[in-house]
Amino acid sequence: MAQYDEAGYLAPIPVMAEGEVLALRQKLEAIEAEMGGPLRGDLRHKTHLLFPLLAGLVRHARILDAIEDVLGPDILCWSSNFFIKEAADPAFVSWHQDSTYWGLSSPDVATAWVALTPSNAANGAMAVIPGSHKLDQMPHRDTFHRHNLLTRGQEIAVEVDESQSVPLNLRPGEMSLHHVRLVHGSAPNPSLDRRIGFAIRYIPTSIRQLEGEDSATLVRGEDRFHYFEHEPSPRIDMDPALLELHRQIAARNAKILYRGTGVTSFNDPAALRG
Repeated sequence: MAQYDEAGYLAPIPVMAEGEVLALRQKLEAIEAEMGGPLRGDLRHKTHLLFPLLAGLVRHARILDAIEDVLGPDILCWSSNFFIKEAADPAFVSWHQDSTYWGLSSPDVATAWVALTPSNAANGAMAVIPGSHKLDQMPHRDTFHRHNLLTRGQEIAVEVDESQSVPLNLRPGEMSLHHVRLVHGSAPNPSLDRRIGFAIRYIPTSIRQLEGEDSATLVRGEDRFHYFEHEPSPRIDMDPALLELHRQIAARNAKILYRGTGVTSFNDPAALRG
């Protein structure tokens, strides 16, 4: 993990075989077809609580082995969501640090970004500024830009030297791993196919949420601290037993992520962008 410590990221890391990736994409697109379009609002948040296939993905042994090397043996999945850019899509991700609005007590946080399609320079792959995770938290400004995939459309409020950026090219079934303070972003997708990634946010059990009540899924080891309410796993797609709990969890998390903006829900029109 020397590269992760020095550069703030690792990529590519093989995770899934071709058949596993295809099953995930087919499941996503079947869900979208049933719902009449892409996942929106609350349904884009903590998606692993809604579908067993994604609950399995956040527990995938190859992902967790890499996470354990970075965070230690006791691991919570704090969040998950799809980052989807449609074909010829103006959607983008501005330069930012994940840590800006998450409210977590420590920067010992890692994101596993799993590619369900190719992710490269031709379709808006994530790019990173190597070593930028060693910087302190940088100032950000909210834009709520209609095509920005981030919650607030937040962007770093100082100039980023894009000449230092490195694209994280991934094949389907590969993932990247990045530190919560690593500066990263991605351009629009001008290609003729969708670019689909699934971002999973992991934390050690020793971390606290500083901005309100919060919950997480224990995916490896034990939780001796119990700072987060533990989340159950779905038995079936859109498990009726979990839908109301998921709604409550999403409402609590929206208050944390949108604090100070006047936005109170992932279903708020200001949040339904991209």
